[in-house]
Amino acid sequence: ILWIGKESLHGCIDCGYCFKHGVCVFNDDKVNEAARKALAADALILGAPVHYASIAGASSAFLDRLFRVVSKRMYLKPGASVVSCRRGGASASFDQLNKYFTISGMPVVSSTYWNSIHGNSVEETEQDLEGLQVMRNLGSNLAWLLQSIAAGRQAGLAAPEAERRFVTNYIR
Repeated sequence: ILWIGKESLHGCIDCGYCFKHGVCVFNDDKVNEAARKALAADALILGAPVHYASIAGASSAFLDRLFRVVSKRMYLKPGASVVSCRRGGASASFDQLNKYFTISGMPVVSSTYWNSIHGNSVEETEQDLEGLQVMRNLGSNLAWLLQSIAAGRQAGLAAPEAERRFVTNYIR
């Protein structure tokens, strides 16, 4: 678990340093540490609070930079996202987090509903029985997917290779 905390974060400045060196040019926060941990992990679970019907700005800045660093090396690594909110904005935030996985070619692990839990405190979230069930099911589904991937590897099933990516602008 890596908590980004309340320290200040830089947004991505699109300098391209990460593409040349495999790390972010800014080295005064936890993005490069998170990149090392994400690349070493079997799966990635992202969690974020919901502020103004989307993930918190610091979370977005952090993930933008993290995925610029690791995106091409996360192909086929399972990803799951969870969000916590008081009332609204969970589904938009859930969608926002999942976009990091899909742009990276990562299988998105699902549950029995959108992976959100509601409450303004730990005590309130403990009362969200459906949200707690969704989280338990998500954990079970992620464990099953990881076991399935391991069984496939053991049986000699090769992972598909990603095609060379073409980038197209909409306006020519």
